[in-house]
Amino acid sequence: MPARLIDGTAIAADVRADVAADVAEFTSNGRRAPYLAVLLVGEHPASASYVRAKTRAAKEAGIDSDTIRHPDTISQADLLAEIARLNDDESVDGILVQLPLPGQVDEQSIIEAIAPEKDVDGFHPVSIGRLQIGADAFAPATPAGIVELLTRSGIETSGAHAVIVGRSNIVG
Repeated sequence: MPARLIDGTAIAADVRADVAADVAEFTSNGRRAPYLAVLLVGEHPASASYVRAKTRAAKEAGIDSDTIRHPDTISQADLLAEIARLNDDESVDGILVQLPLPGQVDEQSIIEAIAPEKDVDGFHPVSIGRLQIGADAFAPATPAGIVELLTRSGIETSGAHAVIVGRSNIVG
């Protein structure tokens, strides 16, 4: 099978346009737009860049979002309290905690503190378990994006062979 170029930029624009249309339909009868709270701890340049891209994409898709910044000195208890506040806030539909977190904060504890129904990263064990059994749940962005790229490009994966270099709880 010859190599085939996939235009990820064009497909991403199509996905955002599709989501924007869905959000417009959702809000057309008086409902509020979905709201995403993004937690960014510290000043890690790659994380800040990723968060800016995500909030820009959310805006293009008609999703409201804010980035809640905390210093890299935040305690685990304070970060858990912030997540509890967002979990309890009915105006918050999704929570994204940008990783990595500073060393004094246990990432797994933070991930598990996010209410599964607000876990837009799909990292919570309940989200992973629901995906494993084929139930509805948020999926981690990278693998979900890859599947969307392949699907929208008409590439059949059934019976195909793939090589995955590297793996993590986020990607593979």
